[in-house]
Amino acid sequence: MSADLPDVRQTRLDNYVDRYAARTKGMTASEIRALFSVASRPEVVSLAGGMPNIGGLPLDVVGSAVRDLVVDHGATAMQYGSGQGDPTLRDQICDVMRLEGIDAHPDDVVVTVGSQQAVDLVTRVFCDPGDVVICEAPSYVGALGVFRAYQCEVVHVAMDDDGVVPEALEQAIATVRAAGKRIKFFYTIPNFHNPAGVSLSSERRGRVLEICQRNDLLVLEDNPYGLLGFDGEPRRALRADDREGVIYLGSFSKTFAPGFRVGWAVAPHAVREKLVLAQESATLCPPVFSQLAISSYLTRHDWMGQVKQFREMYRERRDAMLAALTEKMPAATTWTKPDGGFYVWLTLPDGLDAKAMLPRAVTARVAYVPGTAFFSDGFGSQCMRLSYCHPTPERITEGVARLAAVINEELELRQTFGPLTPGAGHDYDAPGPELS
Repeated sequence: MSADLPDVRQTRLDNYVDRYAARTKGMTASEIRALFSVASRPEVVSLAGGMPNIGGLPLDVVGSAVRDLVVDHGATAMQYGSGQGDPTLRDQICDVMRLEGIDAHPDDVVVTVGSQQAVDLVTRVFCDPGDVVICEAPSYVGALGVFRAYQCEVVHVAMDDDGVVPEALEQAIATVRAAGKRIKFFYTIPNFHNPAGVSLSSERRGRVLEICQRNDLLVLEDNPYGLLGFDGEPRRALRADDREGVIYLGSFSKTFAPGFRVGWAVAPHAVREKLVLAQESATLCPPVFSQLAISSYLTRHDWMGQVKQFREMYRERRDAMLAALTEKMPAATTWTKPDGGFYVWLTLPDGLDAKAMLPRAVTARVAYVPGTAFFSDGFGSQCMRLSYCHPTPERITEGVARLAAVINEELELRQTFGPLTPGAGHDYDAPGPELS
């Protein structure tokens, strides 16, 4: 090599770039994780991360249960366990799911390291590179990361205030199959959607199941927020009406605590066996200590009473956010009105770009997640996800006020210089925000 030219190998930031598997090209840091270092500063009001407010937990009860677990059952709790999960906890999970109409046997349940790992295991079992996964538009960023890592093609379908639009789902299935591509499953968050904040209506649930059954399409139902509705009883799960065509995912991260990392999947028998094998190859077994700690908590504490307290706490925060948005946001800004869960999906006035606006917002000491994080195809630039689960109502009110000021400044700049990103809108009709 000429002495005048630098050795390319010496200037690389990653000397292993030529050795990675092709699927690593789909592994990128999520926009949410990139925000954590900034959003965690005390002077910043973070409306970004979806961290549950575990300050509402009875930590004395949890501490006592963990202490007794170590003293009385430490030798078991700190040992290897079953790849399918602890039998007692699986039985308790069936009791939890019964609240949503699911009649399952403990043998149907596979305990996972959070429901995030369940998404990963299902995708690993079903998907080859180039296979299609149909998702709502927008969709959960963690699931999109998994699908990208396994080299799947994501096809989005529109949502509105009643959830995924059945006609759009049917059209997407027909279009993909007409192109000769294989669809492996439809991934959906039917209750208190992350990030859209909407729920699939009762009438549409039957229609969506009928479409998927008629097209022999598996449904992957991700339901971490199902017990956190603010009005009425928990909604009936899709799995409750289709045992063979739906894989159901649940989690204790939102109704107990995310640090224990315990979730689960309920699947048809043959699929369950594959998930157990995939689990064993990934982790040998889910953490036994976490499982037994949660099992002890469910046994010794009024966990349903605790969930009701969580609902009221999150309802108060939701109300604070909606009231602040109504009072502070400029005209032509729209947002969804969630009746459960953690999130509001906000759409900016035409011509504004949430991702381009983020540095200005952080400078103004407020953080959110740009909508592009929740699409696989670059759409969503006019939207953002706002989370109300963690900040106090007072902090939420202050954060929305700061955000509104930033949006007004952006509108003034647009009026002076024109739109920063012409055509920043998206082609989807969703998630159908309501003007508040």
